[in-house]
Amino acid sequence: MMLEWLVSYLLWISLLLLLASALARSSRFAAFGWTLFAFFWLGKIEHYLAIEDYFNVALFLAAGLLSFYMAWIVKSRGFSSKACYWASYAASACGIIYFPFAEVEALQVGLIGFTAQITAKMLQILSVPVIMESWNIMSLNGRSVEIVLACTAIESIALFAGVILSVQAPLRRRLTALAASTISIYLLNVLRNGFVLMAYGGSWFGESSFDIAHNIIAKLGSTIALLAISYMVFMLLPELLSIIDELATEIKPGRGDAA
Repeated sequence: MMLEWLVSYLLWISLLLLLASALARSSRFAAFGWTLFAFFWLGKIEHYLAIEDYFNVALFLAAGLLSFYMAWIVKSRGFSSKACYWASYAASACGIIYFPFAEVEALQVGLIGFTAQITAKMLQILSVPVIMESWNIMSLNGRSVEIVLACTAIESIALFAGVILSVQAPLRRRLTALAASTISIYLLNVLRNGFVLMAYGGSWFGESSFDIAHNIIAKLGSTIALLAISYMVFMLLPELLSIIDELATEIKPGRGDAA
């Protein structure tokens, strides 16, 4: 019974350990937290193998191996640099922001429904005759698009919020970077959702309108937008760029333990 409980709450235990390691500056907590985090990621692989989603299989495998690697680095070197300490803090912060929406149904439904309503209202203001078929399904000219968690940009918001809040910098600049990045990401994501529905509902690209709009144009636009937002954040918080560079050096394979 205890083992089943531990497996069920593996994610939350790992995040709390990583957070505790950052607050207490305990490398022992961090090593244990990263190890449990690795098992959480690897535990997801079976599901994606079953549905033959090999991209996510590779993604979760990489996340698990990286977490094991971080556990080994922290255990063997301790918090030998600010970068390892920051990585544990940032990982816990990102996870604590993101996973409640991914794992708690009420929060997930609330965020998805809110995003769908905001997207529909924006299009209606622009005189686009969008119809809300359901709490998370919009239609235009008889073609429907479903808003899911990935359409809320919570992953990107959690990533930016976690790394910004965990970096050591004046509070005012961190809050400025946090507001500028998260608000920009969310608003641009609403525009992205609206674009996909308009392109699909209007058959802008023929029979492949949804695939072209969603999988090519929107993803390319999102990548460019995130790069631009990252640049803005680095301008506001140069400390963040420095700590990322330090972490890259710290985890580089072949790096010796000696200074």
